[in-house]
Amino acid sequence: METRAGDPGAFAHFDLSRVDSPSFVVDAARLRQNLAILADVRDRAGIKLLSALKAFSMWSTAPIIGEYLDGVCTSGLWEARLAGEFYDGEIATYCAAYKPEDLDEILQISDHVIFNSPQQIVRCSAIIEAARARGERFDIGLRVNPMHAEGEVPRYDPCAPHSRLGFPIDQLTDDHVALIDGIHMHTLCEQDFEPLQRTWDVAFDYLEPWFGQFKWINLGGGHHITRADYQRDELVDFLRDLAEDTGAEVYLEPGEAVALDAGILVGTVLDIGHNGMPVAITDVSATCHMPDVIEAPYRPAMLGELPPVDTDIDEGAGGAVRLGGPSCLAGDVIGDYRFATGPQVGQRFAFLDQAHYSMVKTTTFNGVPLPSIWLWDSETDNLECIKRFGYEDFRDRLS
Repeated sequence: METRAGDPGAFAHFDLSRVDSPSFVVDAARLRQNLAILADVRDRAGIKLLSALKAFSMWSTAPIIGEYLDGVCTSGLWEARLAGEFYDGEIATYCAAYKPEDLDEILQISDHVIFNSPQQIVRCSAIIEAARARGERFDIGLRVNPMHAEGEVPRYDPCAPHSRLGFPIDQLTDDHVALIDGIHMHTLCEQDFEPLQRTWDVAFDYLEPWFGQFKWINLGGGHHITRADYQRDELVDFLRDLAEDTGAEVYLEPGEAVALDAGILVGTVLDIGHNGMPVAITDVSATCHMPDVIEAPYRPAMLGELPPVDTDIDEGAGGAVRLGGPSCLAGDVIGDYRFATGPQVGQRFAFLDQAHYSMVKTTTFNGVPLPSIWLWDSETDNLECIKRFGYEDFRDRLS
């Protein structure tokens, strides 16, 4: 999977020695820039736009997000609690399956509670009715699977064959629609406008019999709206037409677009050896700090790296060096990179576009320390350490 991000922005001039290693550094100015683009699309299209906490839940930035967007979407009880505690605006919660003991609190916190199947709505009807009898106000939604695959990698495609995510849209009936206030679909992954248009063209034919009955339609996330080449004007026209056709309020839930190119992961070269090519061990681990490098898989862009050359392995100054983490996992390999100088033991480096998904997926496997979290404002040069993790954070995860 090839990343379509990696713009260094103001990080091209950031002194990596200002933070400890490893560290995530998020640029508040770039975050505001992304949010302003999203808010402009929202305002021109007349929709509502939520930030997906599953992608970026650095809650110290919640006040910034609250200045621009209409709220957040969450993926279960703990994210819903986080949203209720720190974020302004609406809260939409979707989970592939709710535990009955969690649902009552989720109904209290959330404005939209979205189910994965009508069967679970029916099974939870007593909990829903009891919450409404207490005066709780919320909408019930259903996630549908449009049965139209656009994903580059099947494991990231909710419409892949036999997907567990979303109710097959061709099974939708009047009885199902009677249970819900709105429809949710999330089918994209870091994609531009055309896949959304093609997906809606398919979904349209299935959903058209119920146009006018849906209070809202939520098109989920995966929209790379803040990428420079995204077709934003086309998206605005599309969203206006969709609202007119369906009579529904329209929602989008971007995640990566909120924090696109807004953060880096800083690391240090710990050791360098040679095994058919130069191999460097770093304090950044793919498996612990950037698991999508292995799961997607993909190769993150590195700040200041040289472009590739024709030879498979080029040694010497500016030659390819394989970077890997300190864990015992043989596959803890980030990729092959060409440094402008070096690298040398003790040298700092940074991977680009690491604010979304990397931060939320970190682990302490093998006792590898978690990266610190820093907030930098490239407009004012203010730099603040938000969080450092110690041995106790590792110890207290288990007993």
